[in-house]
Amino acid sequence: MFVVIDTNVLVSSLLSRNGAPAAVIGMVLTGEIVPCYDYRILNEYKEVLRRPKFDFEENDIETLIGWIEAYGYSVVPKPLPDDFVDVNDKKFYEVAKFCGAILVTGNLKHFPHDPLVMSVSDFLAHRKN
Repeated sequence: MFVVIDTNVLVSSLLSRNGAPAAVIGMVLTGEIVPCYDYRILNEYKEVLRRPKFDFEENDIETLIGWIEAYGYSVVPKPLPDDFVDVNDKKFYEVAKFCGAILVTGNLKHFPHDPLVMSVSDFLAHRKN
């Protein structure tokens, strides 16, 4: 199953290794789900995870991003005409639509109403069914 992981899910997974976002990232690391990304998403992951306020270990950041790059699916999506509350979130939606992937996010309100855009808890419930 292809997924697109919003940056807030990565951040949350590193902040709390026992929470629901960490369970999603665990599925990525075990190969249960395949992350889709483009260069814009990787750049955002790197920039956000390295913000001093998070104080994440560089090794943790490199390992996580390296895993996504090595085992994920890199694409060059077509631009979409959709308007976004936060234009920086559009890249995640474009990649998800291009791949037919589920977009897992902690900010549903930033994306169009679409059955392929799910909260972390909805995604985990969907995987159990």
